[in-house]
Amino acid sequence: MLKYILRRIIMLVPVLLGVAFCVFTLLYFTPGDPARMVLGDLATDEAIKEFRDKEGLNDPFLVQFGNYVYKAVFKGDIGRSYSSKRPVMQEILTAFPYTLKLSAFAMIIAIIIGIPCGIISAIKQYSWFDTITMIFAMIGLSMPVFWLGLLLILLFAVKLRWLPSSGFSTFKAMILPSVALAAQSISMVTRMTRSSMLEVIRADYIRTARAKGQKESIVIGVHALRNALIPVVTLCGLQFGQLLSGAILTESIFAVPGVGRLMVNAIMSRDYPMVQGGVLFIAITFSIVNLLVDLLYAYIDPRIKAELK
Repeated sequence: MLKYILRRIIMLVPVLLGVAFCVFTLLYFTPGDPARMVLGDLATDEAIKEFRDKEGLNDPFLVQFGNYVYKAVFKGDIGRSYSSKRPVMQEILTAFPYTLKLSAFAMIIAIIIGIPCGIISAIKQYSWFDTITMIFAMIGLSMPVFWLGLLLILLFAVKLRWLPSSGFSTFKAMILPSVALAAQSISMVTRMTRSSMLEVIRADYIRTARAKGQKESIVIGVHALRNALIPVVTLCGLQFGQLLSGAILTESIFAVPGVGRLMVNAIMSRDYPMVQGGVLFIAITFSIVNLLVDLLYAYIDPRIKAELK
């Protein structure tokens, strides 16, 4: 197991280098002068030249990228924000707890609702419950996050006045953004659980367990569900990583001070170090989540644990 973990960590290095190179290249060739954006249109040519020399913007592309990678690897420095003048990592670590809390809450909602609905839909295939569940799952997949967020604000914040429309400091303020962010994940988890359970409950060992007189709850909850969870766990891991990176629209709509909103502001102000650091941080987080999901397989399926030894 330890060798597998070390091998996966080593594999992260080329992935992160590739992400950093792609983002750095896109920002380098993006139209617009960050010096002009930061200093304003009234800045003198001397001030702009001084800013570009100080930030190394006049260096060749490969020199700039090499300096960025060197500082990130050996000094833990991924740049300093043009806008706030603070280290990028400090800004991201300040905002990340809000994004993590939002994504975790949304994922918990998706699991609590999606897995039971998928199990019941598989057991009662083609019933009224299965039909209604699949209709709502299709609607949830079709609705964009920003559109659903605006509808929730209009209904529960403006019309009914039950919940606040912005902020993230109280439990009530967390409900609307978490539900908006979780809608598509609920639909995907429900459909994946239903599909996986339908495949498993038709297997020979399930018929054998029933023939031996096992209770239906044990057959479904122990024998069938455990084997059906592997694709569901894979989906949940991928969805959680996407929630961490896809909370940009949700944080912007509900004014959540997370990494997504931080990156939107950085993009609008041409704060290149903040954009690069934010994308790199999200890539690292996504990779760590995938590693944890792979390790979770071993506790769900003993056969996978034997292969990792």
